[in-house]
Amino acid sequence: MSDTTQESGPVLGWEEWVSLSDLSLPAIKAKIDTGAKTTALHAVAIEPFGTDRNPQVRFIMHPNPADPTVEVVCSAKIIDRRNVTSSNGVSELRYVIRVNISIGGRSWPIDVSLTNRENMSYRMLLGRSAIPEDFNVRPGVSFQQPVLNYDVYRKKQGRKSIPKRPLRIGILTQSPNNYSNTRMIEAAESRGHVIDCIYTSRCYMAINAHKPDVHYDGKPLPRYDAIIPRIGTSLTFYGMAVVRQFEAMGVYCLNNAAPIGASRDKLLAHQVLSSHGLGMPTTAFAKSSQDTKEILDLVGGAPVVVKLLESTQGKGVVLADNRNAASAIVDAFRGLNAHFLVQEFVKEANGSDLRCFVVDGKVVGAMMRTAAEGDFRSNVHQGGSVKKVRLTKEERRASIRAAKILKLNVAGVDILRSSTGPKILEVNSSPGLEGIERATGKDIAGEIINCIETNVRTVFRTGKK
Repeated sequence: MSDTTQESGPVLGWEEWVSLSDLSLPAIKAKIDTGAKTTALHAVAIEPFGTDRNPQVRFIMHPNPADPTVEVVCSAKIIDRRNVTSSNGVSELRYVIRVNISIGGRSWPIDVSLTNRENMSYRMLLGRSAIPEDFNVRPGVSFQQPVLNYDVYRKKQGRKSIPKRPLRIGILTQSPNNYSNTRMIEAAESRGHVIDCIYTSRCYMAINAHKPDVHYDGKPLPRYDAIIPRIGTSLTFYGMAVVRQFEAMGVYCLNNAAPIGASRDKLLAHQVLSSHGLGMPTTAFAKSSQDTKEILDLVGGAPVVVKLLESTQGKGVVLADNRNAASAIVDAFRGLNAHFLVQEFVKEANGSDLRCFVVDGKVVGAMMRTAAEGDFRSNVHQGGSVKKVRLTKEERRASIRAAKILKLNVAGVDILRSSTGPKILEVNSSPGLEGIERATGKDIAGEIINCIETNVRTVFRTGKK
């Protein structure tokens, strides 16, 4: 690495542009220092996470010293923690990660220590141990390799251009050990992510303009890259508040609070979907008991289905075979001061419906659910059976549109096959995975984690100098 005229390998000046694509850092101006053995990278808000078996570190990088409004969230596997002595003689215990560096079209792995270099002119110092032996360093010149530009951080990133990095993911749930959560944990960990289950009811919030937080068991929760809301119906109101708080903190939420609320409010969901021209069973809703006859007439008379607005898993859903039974059920629900819908009964569905599982704008799996003998409810939790089904183009299009209209990234869209085409029964914002995975044999949990990997932001423009 001497300054001679007999150089046979690539030449490096005392400063060069480098790229660390593993960390979503396509352009960094680095100081080349053969007097230093180790390589250092600027990092703030350094936070270790994960387990002893899978240690990770998350940090924030400001690649352009002249523009602190651009920050990149980075994470990587920890390979070591070492005492590093800086040029001024100060010793510091630093996390060490391994990443690929690219200079002038050539790439190789290097070990990098993380430290705060905000007072340094260069966000990266490249030490001699990271420089291949065939490279020649010439201290008297600079930028011997292609020049890059910080403007790359100002350009909108395409989904395919964002490298996958270890993520810290939280599941909001009251049942951490159920099938759906267990499968998503398996899928996330198999991809190198760290995933925690958070009891929704144990969260509490610090609501302010400067530093919104979610607290849990006496302390603020760590920074999560993504949150998966799996909120039970009994906690819808409180769970939505927790999700909104994570949104305010800039965390990617698989489904946001407002779409969750819209899907849980069956009346609102029906009104919104019908206004976009989607096929649905004829539905009536009223409050006054004197309207019972008119309500039944609006949906075409008995048989009818009467369902509570907050019904789930088939509970609170009743089939009335004749007008007298329908009137009695409607009056009984009113006596409980409960909100409910009355819908036409689609006979040609023969006790079956379709569950279309939509993730990130595409149907990733579909099954037919058939009611147990003597029942009309096809829900698996009510004893119904499931099997894989092939959707028509119309059914696929309807389910994707329903999820898009309600702004849900993940949705279980329930559809009836009728003589007039697909009719949407319901859109579920927390669909279970057990039935759909067993019926289709597909890795639906993996599709959900892939959606998170694709949509979590890495480069932020804060606007604060």
